[in-house]
Amino acid sequence: MIKVLIADDHVLVREGLRHCLESAGDIEIAGEADDAPSTLTLVRTTPARVLVLDLSMPGRSGIDLVHQIHTEFPTLRILVLTMHAEQQYAVRAFKAGASGYVTKESASKELIAAVNKVASGGVYVSLTMAERFAQSLNEPADALPHQRLSDREYDVFRRIVSGQTISEIAQSLCVSSKTVSTYKTRVLEKMNAPHEAALVRYAMRHKLFGDVDEI
Repeated sequence: MIKVLIADDHVLVREGLRHCLESAGDIEIAGEADDAPSTLTLVRTTPARVLVLDLSMPGRSGIDLVHQIHTEFPTLRILVLTMHAEQQYAVRAFKAGASGYVTKESASKELIAAVNKVASGGVYVSLTMAERFAQSLNEPADALPHQRLSDREYDVFRRIVSGQTISEIAQSLCVSSKTVSTYKTRVLEKMNAPHEAALVRYAMRHKLFGDVDEI
């Protein structure tokens, strides 16, 4: 029996994940969490083989959370389940210690296979993401500006592009507005962008975020 933990801030999503995984017959849901602090408490108190982790929960950057959990519990396999289908998020998640990456749009078809794969010690990437990785092999070797951003800077970059204000970003990441402003300044400098609108245009030009066109 594979013991699995679920961390997602939406009740309906957790219920759907539980139903899907338990239908496999050999998977047991050992616990659930709904934000970053409760996720840390859960993994510290409940033994399990796999953590199915939403990358966008209140309280902390998802990549930071993956890194801390992997550092504290290197044998716990982390399967990222997220709405972010961007290659850069997947790359950063794997570098932080994730064992698998599945987008929520493909979760119903791939979730059980992904859990079994990472639980056995393997690495799982959704088909959509694997295709994007393959396409990236043809890109120039020189790093693009957004690839030089730190994980936190990249997260702030995405939130700015999605239309969040400084105060909204600060609240989501549980940091001060001054700290977010500092990250914003670094992002603008590294991206060589004079203002936020330039960041949006850059993201659209490079097709970084799936929801940019809706802004």
